Amino acid sequence: MKKTLYVKFVIGYIILGILGFVTISTLGSSFLGRTLVRQNANALHKEATAIASSTSNTTLEDMHRNLLVLSSYQDATILLIRTNGELLLNTAESLILESPQTLDNFNPAVFGNSYYSMDNFYGHFEQDNLSVMVPITAELSTKGYVSIHRPLSIIYAEREDLLRNVYIVFLILFFCSLLILGIFTFVVYDPLRKIMHGANQYVAGDLKYNIPVKSDDEMGYLSATLNYMSDELDHIGEYQRQFVSNVSHDFRSPLTSIKGYIEAILDGTIPSERQDHYLNIVLNEADRLNTLTQSLLVLDNFDIHEFMLAITTFDINQIIKDTAATFGGSCMPKNITIELHLIAGELDVNADIGKIQQVLYNLIDNAIKFSKPNSSITVETRERYNTVFVSVKDTGVGIPKNSLSKIWDRFYKSDTSRGKDRNGTGLGLSIVKEIVNAHGHNITVVSTEGIGTEFTFSLEKTKTGLL
Repeated sequence: MKKTLYVKFVIGYIILGILGFVTISTLGSSFLGRTLVRQNANALHKEATAIASSTSNTTLEDMHRNLLVLSSYQDATILLIRTNGELLLNTAESLILESPQTLDNFNPAVFGNSYYSMDNFYGHFEQDNLSVMVPITAELSTKGYVSIHRPLSIIYAEREDLLRNVYIVFLILFFCSLLILGIFTFVVYDPLRKIMHGANQYVAGDLKYNIPVKSDDEMGYLSATLNYMSDELDHIGEYQRQFVSNVSHDFRSPLTSIKGYIEAILDGTIPSERQDHYLNIVLNEADRLNTLTQSLLVLDNFDIHEFMLAITTFDINQIIKDTAATFGGSCMPKNITIELHLIAGELDVNADIGKIQQVLYNLIDNAIKFSKPNSSITVETRERYNTVFVSVKDTGVGIPKNSLSKIWDRFYKSDTSRGKDRNGTGLGLSIVKEIVNAHGHNITVVSTEGIGTEFTFSLEKTKTGLL
């Protein structure tokens, strides 16, 4: 969205105001004019009817006096007309009984079904009037007519006065809506403009930019979401840089060793009787590279969210026994014993047997690496609420408190582990956490420096019995 969108909105708003004004001045004027004509015609018709019913037993002079007052009040001209068109009475003129004026072509039938007309009333007036005519009847015959005439200019003046008030109200509403537009600008457009600026900053690579919108509405929510997104992207970017740095470091060291030893063998620096020793070192370094590569591939399978688990039902106690048995050779040099505290009988779980073996292998292997000589490692199973908990506990060096939250990060090694496990990849616990989480469960750690560490993960227990 560009800034011109707001300009278009304002232009559209102004056009809407102009169209509203034009509509009022045209259609509104026409509707109001017709309404005023009907209202005036109704009022004049009632007056004419009342006059027609009161003409009997009244002298012409008295009637003239009375009608002069009424015509002044009504701002109208009142005529008393014979059936042949002679004017007996005209409130606009003095009463003349001799030689009365006659209307040319007087014909009440031209009114048709309408009780009023808008014209000069048979040429009697110089300007158009609203004319209402009512017959005077006596003994079932028409004796004459009463007509009341109000100039249309007066009615149109009333219309303009009303329209002027309507214009004032419209302008007040329009300026009030301008205030609403100002509030819209402050509440919606300005935050949106700041969000747009923030988005441009993110596109330009400045992921540390924080959008300064703190409202509690949708704009504030959008701003907070984008700020969170930028923080996460920045964190991911930092993680990627750290990841590349760690991978480069962990690949560079063995590759440097391999290259150095091979060059030394080829140029004769290492005598032939020592070549087997250094070739074994090269082989170990190659195995380390292969382990690191395999671990990266495992983590990549989890990252793409397409990793499929082969869920089966198996006895977790038996798997623990089989896995612990493979560490006999590793425990002997440090005289470490592995104690198994397992629930009696079979303890069936639903999980991927291969992946759970990998979890157990990594946890027991770590426990052996960081255990003190002549110590023991405890592997325990327990059950609660149809969930099986497996723990691996050692009495080793422990993990520093400030490192506990970082041990799950890829390539992370605490200072203690670096000293004792220079061949480690720093990926084992990351893989363990990914596998357990993929099963829909969690793994926790409790550790005290100098005392030991305990890892505990959970699995779904296989349900038995009738449903």
